[in-house]
Amino acid sequence: MPARNPLFHGKWTAKKLGATVVDDIWPEVGFFTLVATMVVLVSKNTSANLGVSNQLLTVLGLVLGLVISFRTSSAYERYQDGRKMWTTIIVASKNLAQLIWIHVPVERPAPAQGPEGPTLLENIVEKKTMINLVQAFSVSVKHLLRGEQGIYYEDLYPLLSFLPRYANDPEGKSPDEDERLPLFEAPDGWKTFHEKHIIIPEAEPKTAPLKKTGINGNGDSKSKTSSRHSTLKRKDTFNPEALLPQVESEYPLKPARDPPDVTIYDYFPILKIFPWMLRLMKVLTRQADSAKAVPRRRKAYQELVESHVPLEILLVLSDYAGYLMKSSLIQPAIATGLMNNIFLLQDTVSNLERICNTPLPFAYQAHLRVSLWIYLALLPFQIYTFYGFITIPATAFASFLLLGFLEIGQEIENPFNYDLNDLDLDYFCLSIERDLHEITTHVDTDRPSKFVFSKWNQPFAPSDRRTADILTRDKEPYGLPEEGVKPEPGVNSIRRTLVQSWRMVDSLTRQK
Repeated sequence: MPARNPLFHGKWTAKKLGATVVDDIWPEVGFFTLVATMVVLVSKNTSANLGVSNQLLTVLGLVLGLVISFRTSSAYERYQDGRKMWTTIIVASKNLAQLIWIHVPVERPAPAQGPEGPTLLENIVEKKTMINLVQAFSVSVKHLLRGEQGIYYEDLYPLLSFLPRYANDPEGKSPDEDERLPLFEAPDGWKTFHEKHIIIPEAEPKTAPLKKTGINGNGDSKSKTSSRHSTLKRKDTFNPEALLPQVESEYPLKPARDPPDVTIYDYFPILKIFPWMLRLMKVLTRQADSAKAVPRRRKAYQELVESHVPLEILLVLSDYAGYLMKSSLIQPAIATGLMNNIFLLQDTVSNLERICNTPLPFAYQAHLRVSLWIYLALLPFQIYTFYGFITIPATAFASFLLLGFLEIGQEIENPFNYDLNDLDLDYFCLSIERDLHEITTHVDTDRPSKFVFSKWNQPFAPSDRRTADILTRDKEPYGLPEEGVKPEPGVNSIRRTLVQSWRMVDSLTRQK
């Protein structure tokens, strides 16, 4: 079945239009169309002919086309790399959860000396807690890539609130702020509650209002996400954070999703020039005033403590793996699998940071855009002699085509924000959460015989549809009765049955 055409599937809404680049490039397309209109009107209505030779048109167009193609291809490669790395996180998270839940024993030998060992319930709680940390890892990576610092979010803090907070007091009995660990440091901009804040889901869960809460390097509340206005928003009745533990927090927890506010500059990008001019005037005025003012002592920078949350989670998981190996609770092969998946998560988050924090050089992007502007500004002069009035729509189409590809490359270069064209990181995290909870529903059986010899199991179908309990009831050698053939009990008869099954399957699964 062919893939659905995105242009004709569903209704065209403002949200769908915002997923395109039309709203980003229309000012530039309009400007170059006006230039083409000016060239045509002046040439038609005056004695001046603005048409020039088009010898450079083919050469420059070919070069610009190749460069723009390379720009878009490199951005799309980063987009695909980001998706592949999130697939790696999903696979490694499920591998870790399976190894912990199935291969870490819950029945452990009591120590020879000292107090009694942990109970069965305590061991299960321990394993489930570590799987919750695996779930928290993907959520922390999501916030890290979106420039949202710290752990004080509705979908992250409940999964990490039990970890040690102070260096010499893991249980927090006598807290000392000088010993607070980096994981529980709140970035500037968070205000401490006078009373403890408790997460309690509403009777009819609703998402918190969308507002800017991303923290930048200076500590203010400006979002570091993309400025595009078309963002994925949840339905009012969809609140998966209500499923998480209800815990106390000394800081207000910010929403799991925090897209930037919609402003008029998102719909009319050309208006951004006025705030830029205002800031430039303020800078020039401030420099003039500072030259006349009496020199003052420089203010000290405000202390800003940041924590790499995914790294902290991996350290805890690695420490847990070390505890299991020291206690001889897991086999060497299982220990190798645990550590390999932990290292794989560490490598993946480092590569995701590389994509997020390493854009194309500014000189390359600026030179490419300026060169394209010059090319489009001179295009009407070169094609007027041959096209006449058609120069206007031809220039508009060329501007839309080239500027659109350039803008697409810029938009998908960092695919971890809130745009409609970005990767749906929230979906990935919720998918991991569902899979990890499904893993913990697995029933740990000591031996397969508890479910293999069942009345619902027909191991030799389709040639022999007797159930496993009937086959093994009499404890006699296996035999398949056939018309006109004397059965041969034992392994030979089993092999005959398997060959017949293969022939039936091979025949009935091929279309004629």
